[in-house]
Amino acid sequence: MDDMELLALLQDLESDRVERKASLSDPEKSYQAICAFANDLPNHQLPGVLFYGVNDNGTCANIPITDELLLKLAQMRDNGKILPIPSLTVQKKVLDGCEMAVVIVEPSDAPPVRYDGRVWVRVGPRRAMATPQEERRLSEKRRAKDLPFDVIPIRGATLADLDRNLFLEYLTAALDPDVIAENQRSYEERLASLRFASLDGIPTVSGILVCGVDPRAFIPGAYVQFVRFDGSTLDTPIINQIEISGPLPQCLRNLNALLVANLSTALSMTQASTDIRYPDYPLKALQQLTYNAVMHRSYDGTHAPVRVYWFSDRIEIISPGGPYGVVTAENFGQPGVTDYRNPSIAEAMKNLGFIQRFGVGIQVARRELENNGNPPLEFNIQPTHILATLRRRA
Repeated sequence: MDDMELLALLQDLESDRVERKASLSDPEKSYQAICAFANDLPNHQLPGVLFYGVNDNGTCANIPITDELLLKLAQMRDNGKILPIPSLTVQKKVLDGCEMAVVIVEPSDAPPVRYDGRVWVRVGPRRAMATPQEERRLSEKRRAKDLPFDVIPIRGATLADLDRNLFLEYLTAALDPDVIAENQRSYEERLASLRFASLDGIPTVSGILVCGVDPRAFIPGAYVQFVRFDGSTLDTPIINQIEISGPLPQCLRNLNALLVANLSTALSMTQASTDIRYPDYPLKALQQLTYNAVMHRSYDGTHAPVRVYWFSDRIEIISPGGPYGVVTAENFGQPGVTDYRNPSIAEAMKNLGFIQRFGVGIQVARRELENNGNPPLEFNIQPTHILATLRRRA
């Protein structure tokens, strides 16, 4: 949006695409507003805008627009409180002589969007929690959009291919208990609301991956291949080989247990006779990189699994699918540069507790490797896959 468009919205006090805030004194309302604009219940198919540093009547609040404020606003996108992750930009602007921060929120391709498990929408000039009927309208909007692959219905799958008990367990992790009690939706409506099934009862890719009875029956590459080699090359003897599959919660828990079982720890003696134990690889770095590989991989157009190859001197983690969206081979791994091929899978992994915050996995892995004394993390970025290499601690 250019400055003329922003100025027109700023001066239109009746617009339901605008919120003005004198400051960021109440972040809760900002989260709600971002969620509501992302849902775009009026179906404007245009972005909503939050102006910070502007009073309700449109006059300038004259607050300093600092880098700290801009960073706090940008972090609202990736901290996992709003799911699926909204598309927004944060800018510092001077409009009509007033310095302000401008947050532009794009309509979501996969509504309903939730903040802390609740769906917020715009009702005229105010925001409110969505009614069950409004949530259904938001779900219906997905039919007309170019959807991410992970929310596309799977031809031939039925609700019998979903584990109902597993879904109900997931539901309690994804939604506030008060929301579940208040809405009294049917099983089918809840599946559709969380993008696990279409409105006509066909499971989506996310539904099958997260709570499917047998995900590989519909998505053959939905597993992790773990191979431990007794050497540093592919032609050395194999110590252990396991295919980790099943619904996503089970798959990730089993993967984590396997990582823990294969780590070894060395003992270091200090001058103060204090024992310090160092693993050959930091577990947190392995978790971040393997979970990222599962979350960001391509499930479309390939039957390849995520591969974890454990050699005597290194670990290679191979994720099918190259860079996606705004991420390129040149900017891959840079702080603040992230995009989501599978937004609903990312949402599910956040709700299940495998991801605490979006957009920081690589930075965390690099820090953990450095603190543990491992060589720097390496990446090989290709159009068809991404290879992460962790070198063993000497």
